[in-house]
Amino acid sequence: MHAHLLIAALPLDRNLAMPLFRQLYAAMKAAILDGTLAPGAQLPPTRAFCTLLPLPVSRQTVLNAYALLAAEGYLDGAVGKGTFVSLAVPVPVPVPAPAPLAPTAAPGLLRPLSARGQGVVAAMAQVAFHRSPLRAFRVGMPRIDHFPFDVWNRLEARRWRRPDHHFGYGDPAGFLPLRELLCVYLQASRGVRCTPQQIIITSGSQQALFLLSTILLAPGDAAWMESPGYRGASATLQASGARVFPVPVDAEGLDVAYGAAHCPQAKLAYVTPSHQLPLGVSMSLPRRLALLDWAARNRAWVVEDDYDSEYRYTGAPLASLQGLDRAGCVVYVGTLSKVLFPGLRLGYMVAPLALAEALVQAKAVVDRHTAIVPQMALADFIAEGHFGRHIRRTRDSNAERRDVLLRGLARELGDELYCGPADSGLELCAYFRGQHDEAQISQAGLARGIELRPLGHYADPGAGAACATPAGLLLGFAAIPPDDIEHGVRVLGQLLRSR
Repeated sequence: MHAHLLIAALPLDRNLAMPLFRQLYAAMKAAILDGTLAPGAQLPPTRAFCTLLPLPVSRQTVLNAYALLAAEGYLDGAVGKGTFVSLAVPVPVPVPAPAPLAPTAAPGLLRPLSARGQGVVAAMAQVAFHRSPLRAFRVGMPRIDHFPFDVWNRLEARRWRRPDHHFGYGDPAGFLPLRELLCVYLQASRGVRCTPQQIIITSGSQQALFLLSTILLAPGDAAWMESPGYRGASATLQASGARVFPVPVDAEGLDVAYGAAHCPQAKLAYVTPSHQLPLGVSMSLPRRLALLDWAARNRAWVVEDDYDSEYRYTGAPLASLQGLDRAGCVVYVGTLSKVLFPGLRLGYMVAPLALAEALVQAKAVVDRHTAIVPQMALADFIAEGHFGRHIRRTRDSNAERRDVLLRGLARELGDELYCGPADSGLELCAYFRGQHDEAQISQAGLARGIELRPLGHYADPGAGAACATPAGLLLGFAAIPPDDIEHGVRVLGQLLRSR
């Protein structure tokens, strides 16, 4: 296109927030890159350029646009010779029409994802995310409204007012004072045997599970996974290329004998022994000892996900599986999302000493280190006693809301549902007494404004009959106000009796 005609067609709009010289620069740059303004083409002098534009602008506007284009190498010019499109700008080569995309490639994607990328995307597609305002009976959510945010804000502000060497790049393992405090806490409350050097701070427990799956397993390695179980854990295993082997869960927890008989070559076992997700059972001592014995004899890793053990309502929290380990095969994973608030994104691993340094290096590859100021604020939060007080207060609140749910289910739905263990956690497993379709009930609940998580959501699609679980629902209560719990129970009753 002739330069004069192009200039007359340049899109300029005084109503846009972008300055006119920036609009002019962007339009000319696009014309040069697509070949409309060819290399070597001469541009009019700036005064003449102003008169050709579709709306009047000052000469300074054109000068500013020319100067920016020249600085970036799109224009050349010299006094007395004029301004030209740089010859160094390559002539665009026509791009042939793309071949039809493979079924795994999204429309518009340059090329299909790698096999690893497809595995990651497919793995995370099975994980449920919260996408709507809080309502009964959302699972996995702690009570947030009584967290002492005023205290937290004060602690963070104090750290911001005293910037020091900690505000540069930090230790990938995490803020040492926080690791020291967590070490004392875990030893006292969970029976974890560790030193601060074994603790690695992560961006939530999900990152910890990803790191462990990535560095402990090679593609094709077998890994035991509780079925039903936490889909976020099976997603990380699948994303690493592992072969996930579902192992059934009964009233005593993971069926170790089944796993040993049907998949003895597994390199890793993922378990939630203190409070199994979603069934709520605790792993018996014989099962714990059998699992540790199998792992030690087969030199396999055990990942203990202790995601909500602080919230036990009938006695002290159960001791960790890690505390029984004498072979150095257990990696203990914890999260602060359920204790404080999920948006904090802080978790941790307690690794056998021989493995700790490798995990630190892997953590450094992923994100160098977790954000330092929240770690500092948490260290102060623990040291000043706020952490212990908050756990006690939250445990009492959770117990009250659990009791509201249990009473409501007994009163309204005793003939329709029976409950699993209810002595710990943030949610309750409820089984159908009659024949109901979990998915249909769940969809009907959403239409009526309540969330009902089917137990089938946690089942491995490839698991056989040995992993079959009675139909039912997982009902969260910790984040739900009592009135909303009562309302949700009434709605659930109406749904079950109408089908």
